[in-house]
Amino acid sequence: KLDPKKLSTRELEAVSRAYVRALKDLIGPHKDVPAPDVNTNATIMGWMVDEYMSIPGNEGKNGVFTGKPIALGGSLGREQATGAGGFFVLMNLLKRLKKDPKKMCVIVQGTGNVGYWFAKYAYDAGMKIVGMSDSQGGLYDLRGRGMNPDEVVNTKRTKGLRAGVYCKGSVCESTGYKSLSNEKLLEMECDILVPAALEDQLTGENAGRVKADIVLELANGPTTPEADAKFEKRGVIVVPDVLANGGGVATSYLEWVQNLQSFYWEEKVVIDRMRALMDSAFDAVWKVKDNKKTSMRMAAYAVALERIAEAVRMRGGV
Repeated sequence: KLDPKKLSTRELEAVSRAYVRALKDLIGPHKDVPAPDVNTNATIMGWMVDEYMSIPGNEGKNGVFTGKPIALGGSLGREQATGAGGFFVLMNLLKRLKKDPKKMCVIVQGTGNVGYWFAKYAYDAGMKIVGMSDSQGGLYDLRGRGMNPDEVVNTKRTKGLRAGVYCKGSVCESTGYKSLSNEKLLEMECDILVPAALEDQLTGENAGRVKADIVLELANGPTTPEADAKFEKRGVIVVPDVLANGGGVATSYLEWVQNLQSFYWEEKVVIDRMRALMDSAFDAVWKVKDNKKTSMRMAAYAVALERIAEAVRMRGGV
């Protein structure tokens, strides 16, 4: 109903604070803890936690939101957590497949917080980033040299205008690459395709034209069931969102723990603890995938259901 990028900073702050006032009875450090998602950032999460703590009785309860600025109890490492967690999952997968990361070509759809940090980790590990995009379009490297995500994103930020707390620049401001649509970028040559934007990007209509061998879902729900079926039939490995982008949720949990304890960890400690959680989750999913001869998505769901069932049994349920 509302495009936040069309609001001034003052208008966006007013909307963010009103949102908290409307939900104040439904959220809380021991009730429901919202975390950042599309179009939110530390500034917006900071307004929200500040508004919640301004309500009588909620003073000091900064554990109600995650993704906050450090000054308001945010966690070091939270900004890069979702992208970094996806990278850790991918490294586990490549190890299982006996593939050399330095020989992998990657396309990243979406250069928001998640896509950028994943691309940065992948680039630093020696992977070749051959495509990047944002909401305004995409770039593809026809010459095979690869892209430095820092250079692409810095160009977007420096050449783009500001709209409230958002940058209205585009990766398309970068030169030396082929410009193309988001839709076409998904179909370009690569080993690994990383949808890190919005839902329903890979569908029954375009799945057959996707050339990647691995799809790493960093967005929520980027692959439709029809596309999933086609990928499975073709042997394309889809790493499901519930596993691939879990680093953000894991680090939100770590931020919440730090808030409750009023004890904060160094960035390396946070990232190491998140990585341990992601490695464990990957191992559990891969084991079920191997044993049941099923897709990673079905294996992830099976692991989740087993854990829920165990929790119910431990609490004396049926």
